[in-house]
Amino acid sequence: MGLDIDPVETVEELRESGKDANHDRLNACVAIAVAILATCLGVFNVKDDNIVQGMLQAQAEEVDMWSFYQARNIREEVMLATVETLKVQRTFAPNDEARAAADKAIARYEDLAKGQAARKEEVRAKAIAAKATYNALNYRDDQFDLSEASIAIAIALLAITALTHLWWLYWLALVPSVFGLIIGCAGLFGLPFHPAFLIDPLI
Repeated sequence: MGLDIDPVETVEELRESGKDANHDRLNACVAIAVAILATCLGVFNVKDDNIVQGMLQAQAEEVDMWSFYQARNIREEVMLATVETLKVQRTFAPNDEARAAADKAIARYEDLAKGQAARKEEVRAKAIAAKATYNALNYRDDQFDLSEASIAIAIALLAITALTHLWWLYWLALVPSVFGLIIGCAGLFGLPFHPAFLIDPLI
């Protein structure tokens, strides 16, 4: 009994089989890429949340320190005004005893004013340090924001790739994928990679 083989049908079956195998490979690549991106995105989000908390703490500390600075400044001004008042009163002192008491009071308020000035500068330094901390954390927060946006675009392209089975779309999705991973790792490890021309439009 001979086999009835249709060459055209055989070629079509092989073509469909090859197409299915190609689709399976593409789907596998897409699944691996999405898994890697989702895992890295989760790690980046945890780190970014901690950075945001640090930013809020630094911002609150800066506000508090400047409030303390203003309070110290007001106290210093009051004490300096008191010194000037006592100096005027001293010129009208009726005797040496009154002048000596005025000199003692003047010296006391001058010391208090100097103490407030010193503490004021300490508070000012803390406020500036808190601002610097905030800026440094904000620098890294920008990196994670851009990384999140890039990975989101990449995952969207990969989703379309899974539907259309187009390899060129998969390779295109790798561009924002790699960029998102690079800048995310830069934020994770504190590396100086900060493309301002991309970050500034997101602010």
